[in-house]
Amino acid sequence: MKTPQEQARLMRLASTAALAVAIGLALAKAVAWWLSGSVSLLAGLTDSLLDGAASLINLLAVHYSLRPADDDHRYGHGKAEALAGLGQSVFIGVSALLVGVQGIDRLLHPQPLHAQTLGIVVILLSLAATAGLLQFQRRVVRATGSTAIRADSLHYRSDLLLNASILLALLLVNLGLGELDALFGIGIAGYILWSAAQIGHEAVTVLMDTELPAQVRQRIAELAGDVPDVMDVHDLRTRISGTRWFVQLHVRLPGEMSLTEAHRRTVAVERAIHAEFPRAEVLVHTDPPQDED
Repeated sequence: MKTPQEQARLMRLASTAALAVAIGLALAKAVAWWLSGSVSLLAGLTDSLLDGAASLINLLAVHYSLRPADDDHRYGHGKAEALAGLGQSVFIGVSALLVGVQGIDRLLHPQPLHAQTLGIVVILLSLAATAGLLQFQRRVVRATGSTAIRADSLHYRSDLLLNASILLALLLVNLGLGELDALFGIGIAGYILWSAAQIGHEAVTVLMDTELPAQVRQRIAELAGDVPDVMDVHDLRTRISGTRWFVQLHVRLPGEMSLTEAHRRTVAVERAIHAEFPRAEVLVHTDPPQDED
């Protein structure tokens, strides 16, 4: 498990890299679309422009979320990541609607395409750059568990499929099947909209303090129950904020145990959970046996 400082460095680097890739690809696609008039390329351009806006928001949100806890935010600023993910879903949803409208218009009013070779070169560049970014983002998500970087990675995975679809459309245009360009644009718009819904759902689950997965909560209870003298584990509550997990639980200890010994068992419970789940901040409350409540 990397230190908090290393996690922060990776998250900042990943969000900066995403913004740089989005801007570079938007410029390349703008030139290719201007020369070719392809709706599929317009879909890619629109998506890259909104990717850039979303990645900029993501960069600012990651920077804010990494600020330490203060008097007004005792649990830190981690939920800024989820807010960024929600903002990304809105940006991506708008891009899907714009692309879909343009695709329908092109179906109703067909136009000849030009400079398909340039478009193909630009899309191949996009595929290579996006694939490289995704590899790096996967490493960062594994190391940090960042909600914002995971959301960014999800929509860049959709970009990978988007660019592959654009490439296929341009190749088909070269074979004389130009009408498929608009159809691919509409299909891509539908997929982008679906990706936006996924990102939005994940962000909302964090903002609404949704519990950790059932198997994780079960394992936390098992770890606490394995500590000597712990008679029962109950009232387990969990939530996520940024890269941190917050875990609260009650444990029953023998009534004759001294306060000092009870404290030692509490610390043992915290350490057992944190050893397996390093992102967890654990708060344990001790209760006496049931008949002494």
